[in-house]
Amino acid sequence: MTWIEALILGVIQGLTEFLPVSSSGHLEIGSVLLGVQSSENLLFAVVVHAATALSTIVVFRKDILEILKGLIQFKWNESWDFAIKIIISMIPVGIVGVFFEDEITALFTGNLYLVGSMLIVTSALLFFTHFKKDNNRSVGKGAALIIGIAQSIAILPGISRSGSTIATALLLGVEKSKATRFSFLMVLVPILGASLLKLKDYFETPAAYDGLSASSMIVGFIASFVAGYIACKWMVGIVKKGKLTYFAIYCLVVGLIAIISQIWT
Repeated sequence: MTWIEALILGVIQGLTEFLPVSSSGHLEIGSVLLGVQSSENLLFAVVVHAATALSTIVVFRKDILEILKGLIQFKWNESWDFAIKIIISMIPVGIVGVFFEDEITALFTGNLYLVGSMLIVTSALLFFTHFKKDNNRSVGKGAALIIGIAQSIAILPGISRSGSTIATALLLGVEKSKATRFSFLMVLVPILGASLLKLKDYFETPAAYDGLSASSMIVGFIASFVAGYIACKWMVGIVKKGKLTYFAIYCLVVGLIAIISQIWT
């Protein structure tokens, strides 16, 4: 992977991690078009996902600090209530990650049929939110579990994590800003945990990732962080304005293009 390819893929990851269009799907499409090997792509995906996690921390730093201040009081308050809901939301993706890691990894093999089909699923989910009336509900524990299940399904390349979790929250009647905040904060621990596990694999078998240079990883990390910061700030405003249907159309078009391109190749 050259630094230019790393720059392109880093920007793709940063933008699409927060916009409801599937970062994994776009990263896979970009990798296929650029001819990046799967072993390089897997490690690179971890690097750029860590970068977008950092951009989330920067954007929501005030919220995170408030939560941490409440947690260190060691008494039941809104921070502990929120933390419990985050933990509940992590259970489904944790189960899927532990028991189906090999099966999930096998999906990231340049299969544009799968990516295209799942992008169409994302499109449908985003489109349904157009018919949901505004509500002022907060995320309850039951809703947290359901949103967590949506996040676990979003492990599939082509299913947007932010799109599926935000859309699920909105369909459950959660207020728009609360749905966006919960969606972005719930992913921090799973992303960071997955990054640490993949780094462990890298240090155990570094030869398997020889095609990915340190300079490519650095360029990809920076590009993903900057693009992620911009996209995260932008997405907060998009959800408030209720303009997810535009992304539904985009996902439908890209999904169809991915399927057609696979047929022709």
